[in-house]
Amino acid sequence: MEERPQNPTNQILSLVREFVRREVAPQAAIHDRDDTYPHKLVGQMQELSLFGIAVPEAYGGLGLDHTTFAMIFEELSKGWMSITGILGTHSVMAYVLSHFGTEEQKRQWLPRMATGEMRGALALTEPNAGSDVAAIQTVAVRDGDEYVVNGRKLFITNGRNCHAALVMVKTDPDALPAHRGISALVVEKGPGFTVGPDMEKLGYRGVDTCELLFDNCRVPARNLVGMKEGQGFRQVMAGLEAGRINIAARAVGVATAAFEEAIRYAQRRRTFGKPIAQHQAIQTMLADMATKIHAARLLTYDAAAKKDRGERCDEEAGMAKLFASEVCGQVTLDAMRIHGGYGYIKDLPLERYYRDAPLMIIGEGTNEIQKLIIARSLLRRYAV
Repeated sequence: MEERPQNPTNQILSLVREFVRREVAPQAAIHDRDDTYPHKLVGQMQELSLFGIAVPEAYGGLGLDHTTFAMIFEELSKGWMSITGILGTHSVMAYVLSHFGTEEQKRQWLPRMATGEMRGALALTEPNAGSDVAAIQTVAVRDGDEYVVNGRKLFITNGRNCHAALVMVKTDPDALPAHRGISALVVEKGPGFTVGPDMEKLGYRGVDTCELLFDNCRVPARNLVGMKEGQGFRQVMAGLEAGRINIAARAVGVATAAFEEAIRYAQRRRTFGKPIAQHQAIQTMLADMATKIHAARLLTYDAAAKKDRGERCDEEAGMAKLFASEVCGQVTLDAMRIHGGYGYIKDLPLERYYRDAPLMIIGEGTNEIQKLIIARSLLRRYAV
């Protein structure tokens, strides 16, 4: 019988799982402990074309749908969540350029982003502007064929190891409402673009998180995404829908890894003459963990499917990110409880999962902001 060709999605997921098993998992604890950037793993991700997952095929990328994207991030996060951070903001930048950039901008940057030769970051958050994006104070003033950028960005993933950043700036500080004055600039590293020290973090270690400083940084005017001022807020919000889906997928991956450690341990560890998995209290915990993870995964895929259809999905992406991240926090704690004292020591990955979980609750818009986004969408739908 002729063998059927493997489904492309299954094929890439198989490659990613093997990469995680052979390369990521054995190195994760070392990079986490030492907070070192995984240069070797980044090179291997380039070989797997993972930097091109959000880049259309026409520009050298894989052109994957958001559902497959989520599946890849889930698999990577089972091995080490930090590795997805290197791809995450890079992919948001690629998404924004793919959907809102001019043809010239796409040709200039996307092929290099697809190979990982040019790695990107998203520079949005500032010391006084996180969830309130419209409050950013970084400004870009037009000066002939250039913009002069001044300001600071904070908590920037890939800040040190990126080659360029998608920087949200005010091109019209007096615009009302304020978000209409925001534009997106692609700023490549050079004079006036300084990277501050790496930040020491609870979890999410091994991937650089920095402050970026712009001091009279001159950027060609042709680097304005879409070549039209005032469109940056709309552009980045569309990108953040994709970003929240990938955060939800990361949460599902970490929660799944913690659950799998817990259920294996529960069948090996014996108390009172039998495996603890035979105690009703442990069975109830395992059932709750698995049910919540399954629900989180379905919410994530539902949001991804809507994004794949080209529909607005801020409500669904917010729900997925909110629910999956809270589930991840609870599941990693429950997995630690099942392990008892063993879950608290660094010999096992449970304490790393537990430290990584809060990133998904905070990142890409805090869960409190997700609730506001969801509520506003619901009020529009049920307006009376």
